[in-house]
Amino acid sequence: MDLTVQTTAQRLKVIAVMPAYNAEATLRKTWEDIPPGSVDEVIVVDDASGDRTVEVARSLGLTVISHPMTRGYGGNQKTCYDEALKRGADLIIMIHPDYQYDSRLIPLMTGFIEAGVCDVMLGNRIRTRREALTCGMPLWKYVANRALTMLENVVLGQNLGEFHSGFRAYSRRVLEMIPYHANSDDFVFDQQFLVQAIHFGFRVGDVPVPVRYLREASSINVSRSLTYGVQTLLTLGRWLLHRAGVRHDPLFVAR
Repeated sequence: MDLTVQTTAQRLKVIAVMPAYNAEATLRKTWEDIPPGSVDEVIVVDDASGDRTVEVARSLGLTVISHPMTRGYGGNQKTCYDEALKRGADLIIMIHPDYQYDSRLIPLMTGFIEAGVCDVMLGNRIRTRREALTCGMPLWKYVANRALTMLENVVLGQNLGEFHSGFRAYSRRVLEMIPYHANSDDFVFDQQFLVQAIHFGFRVGDVPVPVRYLREASSINVSRSLTYGVQTLLTLGRWLLHRAGVRHDPLFVAR
């Protein structure tokens, strides 16, 4: 047996990024559930929170970057990914610090990328309708999630359980190719990113994760959700027009 051979996991530097906004009540719990040794560094980017998010993150010894002014959810992620790349990440985990997602599953998410099976991994909260609704997902959010996911699967030729997850893993080359700075600073950033990943031919997969809707967790309201839904449809339209050669769109031009 050749003892000089190293596994992929030993060679890769894994960085978890947390786009945070008023996450004081849930940040610690999210961080404490990360399995020891599964990530090399955790970066918290605080988007000018009005609570003690920064103080909590620093007390945990995490790397903290603070925006002096609110840049929005998408703007926050741009800082997250810029910093992760700058720090030499080979594999990047994005998880919301609102405890809606189970960070114990990080090794499973990264494992598919480390094994060369996928380039992008998503946490899928929708295993069954009963589980999603029983665990607190509002009915209107469930219906919207299912409708948009079904449409996106058909248009983009995918078979994902959920397109609207805040728990994701990317290989470094995904972030190096996708022009994410051209994306929105709002919530539709996530959808633009996934459409871009599919456009550039990256392999996208998902794993089941528990549904957790907590009173203290952040969530967008009905009005913002409607805007998000419309912007998601517009993103699909932009991609179709670009693919057909009708409109040259900077969202789909590699960095």
